[in-house]
Amino acid sequence: MGGGYQGAGFKTVIPAQASAKISFRLVFDQDPHAIRREFRRFVQERLPADCRAEFIEHGSSRAIRFPIEAAAFGKARDALAAEWGRPAFFIGGGGSIPVTHQLKQTLGMDVILAGFGLEDDRIHSPNEKYELESFRRGIRSWARVLDALAR
Repeated sequence: MGGGYQGAGFKTVIPAQASAKISFRLVFDQDPHAIRREFRRFVQERLPADCRAEFIEHGSSRAIRFPIEAAAFGKARDALAAEWGRPAFFIGGGGSIPVTHQLKQTLGMDVILAGFGLEDDRIHSPNEKYELESFRRGIRSWARVLDALAR
């Protein structure tokens, strides 16, 4: 969010303009167009009479639900556990990544997402990191998963 003077120090001028970038992560069965429409309505209903809002679209995508009870997910879980030496588990994330729905719709295939980051990697933050060992074991993990799925 931003508005008014953005430089160092304080300013006592009331800004003439403000802006915000808003992104929604949807869950299965939510319609992105309906969510966008309702959000715009929510904002418009609360605008003072002497203000206006402008909305700029940057895309939308449905979320999907992964069928973790399917055999492929069990094979993937077992292959990951074999590489890492401990049980793998499902966390219910990633279904709002646009390509997952596109792959399911276009190819008719379920999507398996697996993350190999560590708790302290601070993914998507300004000081993000990723260990080379996680990268190497991730490669080996996918080799195991592909082998298990091919059987």
